[in-house]
Amino acid sequence: MSAISATTRLYALLGDPVSRSGSPAIQNAAFRAAGVDAVYVALRCSTEDAPGLLRAVARAGGGGNVTVPHKGLAATTIEEPTPAVVRTGACNTFWLEAGRIRGDNTDVTGFVTAAARLVGSLAGTRVLLLGAGGAARAVVAALLDAPAERILLLNRSRVRAEALLADFGAAPDRLELADAVEGTFDLVVNATTIGSRAGDPSPLDPTTLAGAGAVLDLAYTAGETALVRAARALGIPAADGQEMLLAQAAAAFERWFDLPAPADVMRGALIQ
Repeated sequence: MSAISATTRLYALLGDPVSRSGSPAIQNAAFRAAGVDAVYVALRCSTEDAPGLLRAVARAGGGGNVTVPHKGLAATTIEEPTPAVVRTGACNTFWLEAGRIRGDNTDVTGFVTAAARLVGSLAGTRVLLLGAGGAARAVVAALLDAPAERILLLNRSRVRAEALLADFGAAPDRLELADAVEGTFDLVVNATTIGSRAGDPSPLDPTTLAGAGAVLDLAYTAGETALVRAARALGIPAADGQEMLLAQAAAAFERWFDLPAPADVMRGALIQ
């Protein structure tokens, strides 16, 4: 990317908070490597302002990403949702195409890529999922497609968890709610925001991880999250959300520009 000019297109991350996001570093490095005349910024915005900002950025010829807590709102703001958005009720990527604001949920692809590094195929797995927000919806969609054998959903708000189950209409023997952690799991996934801030505790009591085959924390922060540290202390393979961040970012780049994403450059930018 050369100097910003009147032809430079704007791409933005919309959410609250956004100050700790690695997306600007990843995407700006990708833009430079691909020779794209664009710039990527993080914009903290309220629920009231997010729809207007999304429309304005897209209508100006740009696009971007959406993070917590606006993914559900974005799904109702875009004009042309992909099947992934319709199914999950969440949108994390948007752009203008043929005069219409399109949206996708690249978190689905991002989760599959990240989980595969830990457990290989998700088919036949038993999964404990923490959370019921936009990220959790992407995880459920990917697991049902795999298909996973059983998904146990644990969330602080039971009403929100029940809404997720109702929206997916999954058979109760495959996707069910839990009040506590019981049994063993091939994979434990944290899809809450706990862990994204330095000093956050683990969203699970470490003693409950003993029966886990692997742990994937979708949150990430400098160093490792408390959940990842607890899992590794028990000898359990674990990873934070950086792999999912990279995979969904690469998919978003390809939606915006119809070009192969410079994955190695994006990974290097995140590491730095």
